[in-house]
Amino acid sequence: MTSARPSTPQPPSRRIAEDLRRQIENGELRSGDKLPSERALAETYGSARNTAREAIRILAEQGLVTAKHGSGVFVREPQRLFRFGSDRYSLKNRETGLTPFRLEARRQGKVPRVEVPSIARERPPADVAERLQVPAGEESVVHRENHYFADDVPVQIVSTYLRWDEAQGTLLMQPKTGKDGIYGRLEELGHVMTRVRDEISARMPTPEEAAILEILPGVPVLEVLHTSLDQEGVPFEVSRYVHRADQTGLLYELPVE
Repeated sequence: MTSARPSTPQPPSRRIAEDLRRQIENGELRSGDKLPSERALAETYGSARNTAREAIRILAEQGLVTAKHGSGVFVREPQRLFRFGSDRYSLKNRETGLTPFRLEARRQGKVPRVEVPSIARERPPADVAERLQVPAGEESVVHRENHYFADDVPVQIVSTYLRWDEAQGTLLMQPKTGKDGIYGRLEELGHVMTRVRDEISARMPTPEEAAILEILPGVPVLEVLHTSLDQEGVPFEVSRYVHRADQTGLLYELPVE
């Protein structure tokens, strides 16, 4: 009979971090509460100040606390922005005249802002070319990159790909595309969205994504590869959404058929 291996004891810093996380999760430490100082934590847990400092770093990497220069370390307030995947492209929402992101942000009491750092003709990534049904080895798409903010906090990067032969010479090449956004212009080109396909995965951010989204070390991103299909079942737009996982949730309510 094989005996069980003894468990490896946790480092003191991780034990402190786990205890503080438990206090945050059960409400003993609430959003906005100030954590005890490193000196006080060291005294409470009978550890060195460096050990307490490492425990705080672990909590910061987990997105549970944030340091305010000159003030201390505080429990972070949850500010998750939900993407309503099941109805974000519905006709009733389109009638508001707002883009899906602006509508979702306003519904949740956030102030939305969008920056468009680049619009360029490019060769598409292989996964985009496959879904949009365009040549991967040619400059067959227009790539629109948008950065999205809620209450001035960067929450997502969106890379939208459209067919070059459709987008050239239209407002789709401009930062401001007019009423109803890009979908209004694509409808004018004959593409009425009737179905969408969202492929969702989680991963760690690239260095560029981490810089743009101001992501803390150890925080992953959610990636949504979105394909819009028209009334003929033809894919006409592919967008790659990269969301901060600590600032974004995905909400889907779908009928069971």
